[in-house]
Amino acid sequence: MSDPIIKTEDLHFSYPAEDKPKVVLDGVDLSIEAGSFVAILGHNGSGKSTLAKHMNAILLPSGGKMYVSGMDTANEANLLNIRRTVGMVFQNPDNQIVANVVEEDCAFGPENLGVPPDEIRRRVDQALKSVGMYEYREHAPHLLSGGQKQRIAIAGVLAMRPRCVVLDEPTAMLDPIGRKEVMETIQKLNAENGVTVILITHHMDEAAQAGRLVVMSKGTIIADGPPREVFQHVEELRAVGLTVPETVSLLWELRQEGLDVPLDALSDEECTQVLFHLLKAGTPAV
Repeated sequence: MSDPIIKTEDLHFSYPAEDKPKVVLDGVDLSIEAGSFVAILGHNGSGKSTLAKHMNAILLPSGGKMYVSGMDTANEANLLNIRRTVGMVFQNPDNQIVANVVEEDCAFGPENLGVPPDEIRRRVDQALKSVGMYEYREHAPHLLSGGQKQRIAIAGVLAMRPRCVVLDEPTAMLDPIGRKEVMETIQKLNAENGVTVILITHHMDEAAQAGRLVVMSKGTIIADGPPREVFQHVEELRAVGLTVPETVSLLWELRQEGLDVPLDALSDEECTQVLFHLLKAGTPAV
């Protein structure tokens, strides 16, 4: 097994406060393999966004360690290589768009890294194609929809050729169509380009699309595994203020009524099949 691209060891972080520091991360141990698609789920205040900012060395540990591809984020000499390895995409795409033309915005990052002009051209074209926005390369970003803007923000990060992209609530400000566009883009990046994707979210349906789900509450990890397994712990998740996908919730309610149904049907199609077989089994022979 290859070395993890992201690794924390007893990671602690506190924000300064007047009386005593506000603890946000409280001993996080996490290892993420290169090429994986991991969702980090938690309610507001769980520490998930603070953890994300450590992955790009925007924040540094108060205690413990954060390693990016084996590099200690606390070592200032590693900063440039860490930022090249891990790209960040935030909630509001307007905060990440800096130019008046889509392709110029996408070129901004590689230019700052000193990439030669011919290589920048290749990277920009490839990045825009990978997020399905190449045909908009000469458009003004501010005229695009929210989902399109977020895909441009993702392309700008991809043009810097990171091995890992951390997306911190990237769909929080989008309508359902924009959310769908961005989630399809994220899945494609992981599946076709091999980019490690770490998705910070509080949307159950988005978390269900990842290969691995990490659940945080009060600065600690309380669950870690495939979404199908994690979401079966309905009562434990509800106890920390989280829900489960509506499909799982429905099946769980049926279980409470004594019906023998599985809890691992995450998609609408899988849930429909379970209900179909349930109804079929309960239909008396004619």
